[in-house]
Amino acid sequence: MTILSNTQASEKIPLWRDERILRIVAQIVSAVVVLAFLFWGVTNFLRITQQRGMPLTYNFLREPAGFPISEGFLTYDPTMSFGRAFLVGLINTLVVSGSGIVLASILGLIIGLARLSSNWLLSRIALAYIEFHRNIPLLVLMFLWYFGVFAKLPSVKESIAMPGPSYLSQRGLYITFPRLTETGSIFLIFSGIGVILAFAAFYILRHIRENTGRETHFGLTSLGLFLLLTIAGWFLSGGEPFWMDKPSMQGFNFQGGFRLSPEFTALLVSLTMYTAAFIAEVVRSGIQAVHRGQVEAARALGLRSPQVMSLIVLPQALRVIIPPLISQYLNLTKNSSLALTIGFQELFAISKITINQAGRAVPVFLMVMLTYLAISLLTSLVLNVYNRKVQFVER
Repeated sequence: MTILSNTQASEKIPLWRDERILRIVAQIVSAVVVLAFLFWGVTNFLRITQQRGMPLTYNFLREPAGFPISEGFLTYDPTMSFGRAFLVGLINTLVVSGSGIVLASILGLIIGLARLSSNWLLSRIALAYIEFHRNIPLLVLMFLWYFGVFAKLPSVKESIAMPGPSYLSQRGLYITFPRLTETGSIFLIFSGIGVILAFAAFYILRHIRENTGRETHFGLTSLGLFLLLTIAGWFLSGGEPFWMDKPSMQGFNFQGGFRLSPEFTALLVSLTMYTAAFIAEVVRSGIQAVHRGQVEAARALGLRSPQVMSLIVLPQALRVIIPPLISQYLNLTKNSSLALTIGFQELFAISKITINQAGRAVPVFLMVMLTYLAISLLTSLVLNVYNRKVQFVER
């Protein structure tokens, strides 16, 4: 009887007093207002750009750029298009960001472990490094490395010779670099296939061991598979898939080898050392989040300290480390735009020159924004997928 009376009462509620209906209407009205405001803003913006002769078109990307790029990892000359120049800047950003992420991760892990060391001196040195780099602006650190270190290096004639051979001077670091021969592509193809099959074998065999408890030797099998295909590619390429291009002094500069400019090196070192300080704190907090009992149980089983850290502590700490680590990777990528101040031409620097040359500020800035957004979202996607794989699964 009570249920019937409640049902009848709810049926008698007018539509203008029904909370469910009111919520739906409020959502619809809010959505219409927001969409109308966005439509009004976009149409006004497009009308203004048309009136001022700055349409949001990208036909200018096919026009000759007309400006040089001092350093790039793609072939480029001033007769090429603005689109090619933008692509060169994008590749420069990806190279310095990717290199910085790898180096900062390694250095940050080492410093984070040193920060937790029982050795008082080592721990204090790590603490001093972290506090120094976390409390000065990245731009100041970049100036210190570029103007205070690399600009003070000796001239080319007095270059510092290092093993390799490699030479360090004011014009950069010249290192010996492997160059592919005509048959080198065969070696690369077989090596790439070896890497793919090794990862596949590692994953499948480890999964079998976890499910059945049967020893599959997944590590040695994967390594052997990679080495087998690499050696096969070496022999099929004639035994000489590459040759070593060594730098040598010819005239007033070095010729051959591979050159890392002072601008690129200063930017990479600054980004690496600055970000490594934050990653070190992330690593330290992640390791300290692992329960002490895990370490004591591992030692009771007879594991040595390196084994305890690599097999027990770090795998569990990754569940805490990965989320803040994503932010540090994204910050490093976006901080690479500061390269403009020391003369390294990456995405933002080349985009600024493009604006001056083509006079299309809005389209270029939209390209820059969307490019950085795409890089950040892709980085977050990859790390979030890995983060979900290492999280605890409640049963």
